[in-house]
Amino acid sequence: MDIRRVWILVLDSFGVGAMSDAAEFGDHDCHTLQTVVQSARYATPHMAAMGLFNIDEVACGQPTLAPLGAFGRCRELSRGKDTTTGHWEIAGIVSRQAMPTFPEGFPPELIARLEAAFGRKVLCNKPYSGTAVIHDYGQEHERTGALIVYTSADSVLQIAAHESVVPPEQLYEYCRQARKLLTGPYAVGRVIARPFIGAYPAYTRTAGRHDFSLLPPAPTMLDALTQGGLDTIGVGKISDIFAARGLGRHIPMAGNTDGMKKTLATQQENFHGLCFVNLVDFDMEYGHRRDVDGYAAALTAFDVQLGEFLAGMKPEDVLLITADHGCDPAAPGTDHTREHTPLLVYGAGIRAGMNLGTRSTFADIAATVAEIFQVPLTTPGTSFWNAIRK
Repeated sequence: MDIRRVWILVLDSFGVGAMSDAAEFGDHDCHTLQTVVQSARYATPHMAAMGLFNIDEVACGQPTLAPLGAFGRCRELSRGKDTTTGHWEIAGIVSRQAMPTFPEGFPPELIARLEAAFGRKVLCNKPYSGTAVIHDYGQEHERTGALIVYTSADSVLQIAAHESVVPPEQLYEYCRQARKLLTGPYAVGRVIARPFIGAYPAYTRTAGRHDFSLLPPAPTMLDALTQGGLDTIGVGKISDIFAARGLGRHIPMAGNTDGMKKTLATQQENFHGLCFVNLVDFDMEYGHRRDVDGYAAALTAFDVQLGEFLAGMKPEDVLLITADHGCDPAAPGTDHTREHTPLLVYGAGIRAGMNLGTRSTFADIAATVAEIFQVPLTTPGTSFWNAIRK
């Protein structure tokens, strides 16, 4: 059977257990799935039926006797546990060197260059929660016009500004200027615009977030598919993460539910190629905020929409569900966690009940997609297509 359409759904931060090197990344007994499954608000019957609890060593939930699809877990080969690194590896690139982080804030020399480029002063310059930073610095920002610049445990530089002080388009331009300056040892994975509105103490971040990423250092599966004349659709943050390279179409979204609605809409399209989806709320709204019940409820809501998606699949369709890293809401702190990620594969042409074990790299997904569509791709990943196709 010829496959015409593939969807990759990335459940941002949905880890399934600590990797053997987790301690090197400051993590130990992290296990996002094991944490959220204990919540009374957790129910994912469709993922369970696909084989979620049959994955090696998940040690939670109830395995199904007859999984509907192939299942396994992926090990991250890259030296990181962030969004950009994880997605790049899913797309075929292994990052042997971690992207730079700034746990003490950015060096004075860089801040001076940023202030000169912006024509504005900078506030904060520390690792900070995105909601706390606007609470603590928002009034001073409104009074002085200085930009709130902060970071996190990730390789990011974030710029927050009130829309009445700095209109979003101007904030995006500041981020573009920062992106140009952040090279060499300062080459963070993402510069993130964080507009907000409202009055103290009830400031609210808007949906106008925009990420300005590094260009991938090598061709990805998106480039390979595009060069092969196939369609490439990105839903949510995918365009930002890959700096739009290799994407034929970007579909913005406002939260997981909206993202899945728009993904469901792509089932009505006669495209030939890949739809790559990132559902960020698991990470942004619940993982970092260590909200176990919120994370569980979000997975439950996703699983309902997943049921609708599965029912709408055609014989020539393939669905892959995975993640880009972990973010165990029971772990100390607010950082991502170094975990294996799930791999669930479903379709009429897929061998049900196939245990794919532990894949040596996320890049096996890219290699598999490239083989499905018969496009050349140089990647450390190994395709599992022949193992799962009927």
